[in-house]
Formats: sequence, C-alpha cells, structure tokens
Amino acid sequence: MRVGSLALRLFASATLVSVAVLLVTGLALSSIYRDAVERAFDQRLDVYLKTIVADVANSTTGAMPEPTTLGDPIFNFPISGWYWQIARVDGPAREFKTSRSLPEGRLPLLYEQGTSADLTGLREAYGKGPSNQTLRIVERTIDLGEDGRYVAAVAADAAEIEEEVEGFNRALAITLAVIGMAFLLTLAFQVLFGLRPLKRLLDALHQVRTGKTDRLEGAYPQEIAPLAAEVNALIDANREIVERARTHVGNLAHALKTPLSVLQNEAARTVSLHPDDVLAAKVAEQAAIMTGQVAHHLERARMAARVTVATTVEEVGPIVEKLAATLAKVYRARGIAVEAEIAPGMRFRGERQDLEEILGNLIDNGCKWARSLVEVSVTPLPGTGGQRDFFEIVIDDDGPGLTPEQQAEALKRGRRLDETKPGSGLGLSIVAELAALYGGKLTFDRSPFGGLRCLVRLPAA
Repeated sequence: MRVGSLALRLFASATLVSVAVLLVTGLALSSIYRDAVERAFDQRLDVYLKTIVADVANSTTGAMPEPTTLGDPIFNFPISGWYWQIARVDGPAREFKTSRSLPEGRLPLLYEQGTSADLTGLREAYGKGPSNQTLRIVERTIDLGEDGRYVAAVAADAAEIEEEVEGFNRALAITLAVIGMAFLLTLAFQVLFGLRPLKRLLDALHQVRTGKTDRLEGAYPQEIAPLAAEVNALIDANREIVERARTHVGNLAHALKTPLSVLQNEAARTVSLHPDDVLAAKVAEQAAIMTGQVAHHLERARMAARVTVATTVEEVGPIVEKLAATLAKVYRARGIAVEAEIAPGMRFRGERQDLEEILGNLIDNGCKWARSLVEVSVTPLPGTGGQRDFFEIVIDDDGPGLTPEQQAEALKRGRRLDETKPGSGLGLSIVAELAALYGGKLTFDRSPFGGLRCLVRLPAA
C-alpha cells in the first residue's frame, strides 16, 4: 500500500476507527470490572460490619461494646491492613474503640466527609490508613436511642483491589491487542483482496495503452463492470471516429487530386506550347503547391490516425542499427561514420514506419551536415506520478550546428537553411509533428562535437 493510495486510505481510516473502538471498549470493560471488584470487596467488609453492628445493638451494658464474633485473627495483628472501629458520636466527647490491628490513629468518619449512604444506610469510600496506605472503608450509623448513637466502620487495604484490577487490565490489554492485530491483518487482506479487481482493470488498461490488446478483457465485479464496459465503448467510439475522419480526409484528398492533376497537366501543356504565358506558369506553380499541401495534410491525417489507435510495439534497437548502417553506406563517399548506442530493452509504442521516418530524417539530416561523425543514442526516461514512460533519442553531429534563431527557423515546414543541400526542407517539421502526435517533442541543442544535437522524446512500451 503506497502513500496516497486508495488501499492505504481505507486501511488507515479503518485502523483509526478500530483503535478508537477497542480503546473505548477496553476502558468500559476496565471500569465495569473495577466496579464489580469493589462490590465484591465491599460485600466482604459488610459481613464484618454487620457482625459489629449486631454486637453493638445487643450490648446492654451502656458501655462501648467489644466485638467478639468476627472470627478473623487478621484484626489482631498491628498494621495488618484490616481494621474495625466503633465511635460513639452523641456524647460531649467522642469515644472510640478500635481493633488491635489499629494501635494508634483513627479511621476517618465518612459521614463527616459528606459521603452519602445507600438505601440500607451503608457508606462506601476510600480513605487513608495509619501507614498512609489507601483503605477501602464501609461505614454504618447505629442509633440505639437512649443507649447512644454509634458509627461502626470496617476497612481493608485497597491494594488487593488495585492488584486484581491491574491484573485484569493487563490481560484485557493483551487480549484486545491480539484481537486488534488479528483484525488489522484481516482488514489488510480484505482491502487488498477487495481492490484487486481495480488492479486488474489498471493492468488491462496498461495492456491496451501499450498495444498488447485493443479492449478490456475479463469479468469484473458488478461495481466496476460498468466502468470496464464504458471504457470499451469509449475505445470503440474513438476508433470509429478516427476511421471516419480518415475516410473523409482520404475522400477529400482523392477528390482534389484529380482536378489538380488536370490543372497541372493543362498548365504544363500550355507552358510548353506558349513559354511566355504568365498565367499558365502561375497556375502550374500554384497547382503544384496545392498538390504538395494535399499530400502533406493527407499524410498528417494518416499519422494522426495511426497514433490515435496505436496498438503496436516495436523494438527500437534493430531499427536504429539498420538505419545507421544504411545511411553510413549512403554517405561512405564523404567519410561519414554513423555510430549507435541503444539502451537494452527499449521499445516504441507506435507504428514502425513512424519511428523509421523520425530516425531516418534525423540521421539523414545529421549526415548531410556532419564533417565525419554522427552519433545516435537511445536512453529511457521513466515517467513519474503515474505518467507513462518515454525514451529519448539523441543525435549528435560534428557539423557547423545552428544558432538559436536558425533552430527555431528549421522547424518551420518547408524552410531550408541552405539551398545547396538536397531535400525539400520538410524533414524536421515532419519529425516534430510526428513526435507531437505521440505526445513527445523535438528539441535542439549544441552537440558536444560542435554541431547540432537533436533530441526526440517518444513513448516507451
């Protein structure tokens, strides 16, 4: 799952919600368990408190009673953590009687601290003990009328509650952590498995883009099946539009060729019979220009149609090597060497004849102007941010080169910078148009050999 991906967003959002739910669940369970432990602990203390209350209520001596039936020696050991206390609170001076485990100090009176009693008159709260430990205290008021008003309390060290709650919290944390990890692993599997059809759709689109297939094939889930169907319909509609446009352009070009040929032939015959006929010469000249324009735009439409529906992939290396060897033979009389260096695995996403036309024009142009060397190199240019990949063709020569003004002028259709060189001047403009149709670009720079450097970017497969 990469940063910014849909899978990561789904996983992250579900993880945050899951962690929040598990955290709230853990806190709720811990609180519920603490309440249950406190209730159980209070019930134990209340058993002792009821015994003390019974002893106080049954006392007939009028003196502070001494509980005799608690039956637990832990109240006899000093600072044992378990204490009882009886306080008479209706006299001019308070009287206290405590267990032997409380040799000094007193338990706090909860009713004086504002602790409210439940329906049975029982008060429950935490307080500080004789050794500054935290105690759990239960307290009840006993009103014997003329025999006095008493407050009986039993307390025990609250560390037992804390230890039991902490043990439960540790077990709960481990359990929730295991559940959370299992849930996250399951969630990751579900996200990756659920989004796999999108990956298949992406791979199928890549197959179409690289020319390996011309349609999206295979069955998709019902949520994205309409998307695949619409893409296929779009591909079909695009192919039909391009084919229709090619047909119309071809029909128009052929419709114009016949009358233009008639005009050219008639004008040429008139010029041959009457060399001084200016009108016939001008008609012949303009008819020739119109014929060239028709041929040019027909070829451009053909190229655009091929590029639009391009589904073929061609190996770059063999084409470059073949053209380099051919042009080296053509210009052998001038001593021109053509060297080629191609990165392995380079493939062109487009028609072979278009790549041959681009390379042929550029290498031929370099050979025309070079003194002794033309160097061709092909290197990859990986795309970024989901864009398609490109490769770059660099052609250097050791000729005179071009100034920036001449470089801009060279791309104009039919413009020749030197009339002494053979050619129509259409080569570089054709290369620029072809590269642009494929989403690439033709640029110029200064060659390290001193001449012109031509750089062409084309889509890689």
